[in-house]
Amino acid sequence: MALSSVPTTPTHTAPNASLWHRIEPLLNEVERPARYINHELFAASPCQDTKENAVDFVWVYPDTYEIGQSNQAIAILYDVMRRLPGVTVERAYLPWLDMISKLREQDIPLFSLESCRGLRSFDIVGITLPHELSYTNILEVLDLANIPLYAAKRTQNDPIIFGGGPCAYNPEPIAPFFDAFCIGEGEEFIVEFTEVYQQAKAAGLNRTETLKRLAVLEGMYVPAFHKPCAEEQANAPITKRVVANFDALPVVALPLVPFAEIAHDRLAIEILRGCTRGCRFCQAGMLYRPVRERSADTVVRAVVEGLAQTGYSEVSLTSLSSTDHSQIAEILTRLNHCLDKQGVRLGLPSQRVDGFGVKMAQLVAGGERKSGLTFAPEAGTQRLRDVINKNVTEEDLIEAISSAYAAGWRRCKLYFMIGLPGENDDDVRGITALANKAYQAAKDAVDDTQRGNCRMSISVAVFIPKPHTPFQWCGYLEPAEIERRIELLRSSGLHRGIDLQWHDPSSGLIEAAMARGGRTLASVIEGAWRNGARFDAWSEQFDLNAWKTAADEGSVSLEAIAQQSLHANDPLPWDHISTGVDKSYLWQEYEQARAGEVTPDCSFEYCTSCGVCSACDVDIRLGGASRA
Repeated sequence: MALSSVPTTPTHTAPNASLWHRIEPLLNEVERPARYINHELFAASPCQDTKENAVDFVWVYPDTYEIGQSNQAIAILYDVMRRLPGVTVERAYLPWLDMISKLREQDIPLFSLESCRGLRSFDIVGITLPHELSYTNILEVLDLANIPLYAAKRTQNDPIIFGGGPCAYNPEPIAPFFDAFCIGEGEEFIVEFTEVYQQAKAAGLNRTETLKRLAVLEGMYVPAFHKPCAEEQANAPITKRVVANFDALPVVALPLVPFAEIAHDRLAIEILRGCTRGCRFCQAGMLYRPVRERSADTVVRAVVEGLAQTGYSEVSLTSLSSTDHSQIAEILTRLNHCLDKQGVRLGLPSQRVDGFGVKMAQLVAGGERKSGLTFAPEAGTQRLRDVINKNVTEEDLIEAISSAYAAGWRRCKLYFMIGLPGENDDDVRGITALANKAYQAAKDAVDDTQRGNCRMSISVAVFIPKPHTPFQWCGYLEPAEIERRIELLRSSGLHRGIDLQWHDPSSGLIEAAMARGGRTLASVIEGAWRNGARFDAWSEQFDLNAWKTAADEGSVSLEAIAQQSLHANDPLPWDHISTGVDKSYLWQEYEQARAGEVTPDCSFEYCTSCGVCSACDVDIRLGGASRA
């Protein structure tokens, strides 16, 4: 597989030399070689900025290319950084097992895509933290790159290891492996970060002095300068960064178009950020509030221009809850007009059950091409939906399903959770009862010739208590009890036309422990990795024994960390990280959950006093304009 445009004559003595001459011969021996070859449409130039004090930055997603290339956060930050003067930005992903084996056999370090250089030659290695089961992959990235695992062991010759993403809101289990974290949204932060780093580099500052300069940035957390929360400390909380005017941010103008199919192989346009529905289990709803929308004009323009540039035949309007956009009907109407008869499929990743009536079904349907729909009732009974503050009813779901199938859809997926706080066996059986009613409504909505084409599946996730949510004080159920409830669900009379899938409670135990734990877990993560744990989010690769052995060796009880119920005044490992939402508000929501009381959506009703707008100096913005 010869790619003449890729450098093939590197200078062997240079630490930043291209490794392509060593990588290319391996491509015929591994799966999906397109994972490793760069030159996708709109990829940044691999040429380095030769200006003095230029910053060399590589973004790493700790999973395979097809997963990481679908990550919208990295796509946004990559686009922001390629516009900055004096900055070069590249990408890297964790190779699959076959390529990892080849790299280790031949002593080839992990490399970037654009210039095919070893990661250790960069100034800064930014690693996104998408979920807790990526932690052993992060160690694999560092080790493959010949970068010391622990920040305390790095020297002036090593890059700054910088993290961000959802798991940065409790970074403590992986804090010893990172030099710094960004807490919150990165578009404005990363500009300030690179400017400060450039100044430090120009001044010839050493590693510690550079980190001290960076530590003063709003939203920057440097673990070396903070004691764990279990210890007495006087450090002020690190409050998240928020982009106040989301509509003013440029949409990714030239999204990369990969050679190979990726997990979400479509044009993705983020139409709003944040959600104030207030589901009490949902971490994202607390992390990213308040709601800030892009205007209908911005969204429509971005879709039309993006499709013209990339040639995609599918576009996804992404957010935590796209049908909540105050102008969604206008957006869909205008896009249907613009894209009429172009064969473009228009999708919303997840639809609100109570926002998907007949009109919405017709608008989303648009042309003739229809993908599957996803609805998330979460719980099978109204009592439990009130506990978790999922303000939808059985009637909402039946209307949504009927509207969708009448508008031409023939398949959909329903998401539920099992093991929620307050759940009992009747709630588990309620999942079956509700799914059966929804399936019958789907068949009743179509004519007799189409009834046999109706498909439905339900996916049952296991509840995992996450930081900064009202349920952060709750414990994870014992895996044996989760398995009992899953078996109860399987035997409760689900219609044979409905496919049932469920998550592994064993991997959920590890996820819950990593979500709720502190720095003592760093040694367990390292031990599990040394025992062979990696790609833990891939069910066929997950190895519980690797984790249990590491925990036993470190005298750490993963079960105790995951399953312990906590009290209002108990110190939490993430207390020094602030989302802007008051901890007292979260406890109040937890008490309302136990009372079965619901809380309204403050975007459309009254303020519920969560505290985020004042703490982060930001307002709810609907249709691109401030509501204040």
